[in-house]
Amino acid sequence: MSTNKSFSTETSERYSRALFEVASETKEIDKIESDVRNFQSLFNSSSEIKNFIQNPTQSINTQNSFINLLTEKLGFSKNLKNFFLLLVEKRRIFFVKKISESFLKLCSKKRGEIKASLISSKELSTTELDEISKDLSKSMGSTIKFDYKVDKELIGGLKLQLGSFMIDTSVKNKLKKYKLAMLEN
Repeated sequence: MSTNKSFSTETSERYSRALFEVASETKEIDKIESDVRNFQSLFNSSSEIKNFIQNPTQSINTQNSFINLLTEKLGFSKNLKNFFLLLVEKRRIFFVKKISESFLKLCSKKRGEIKASLISSKELSTTELDEISKDLSKSMGSTIKFDYKVDKELIGGLKLQLGSFMIDTSVKNKLKKYKLAMLEN
């Protein structure tokens, strides 16, 4: 398996680091992070915007006009607006989703947060999620933020992935282990 990063991943990380450095220098990390989250939400919820931004046949002038209008209407930071215009100029706007995700990871890392994936067999309340997060954060010495999903196929229990560390207490996993043990005998 290759350890080389894809062009799009490497490019996205490079641009997100540049945006992060500009945001740090101008002390606008919170504002730009909020603006990027708003942009991501809009981008993910509107296929028209997604298609327009990622359409390579759009002229640079048309995309610039759109970015100017969008950033003005949403009250985005001037630095973020200029960053988007740079992406259009360099024909890298196609990577805006990956760049945004990478930028948000940098912001999270700067705050000392650790991302984890939590999958449960039933819907957990906000209180339960907060309690799990607090307990893990206390034992890890860092703030844990969850990407939370429900998967009814787990039958019962939950799965937690923190980097390469995985805890799987699901009934589905236990049944799979029993099946393997029975097949070995």
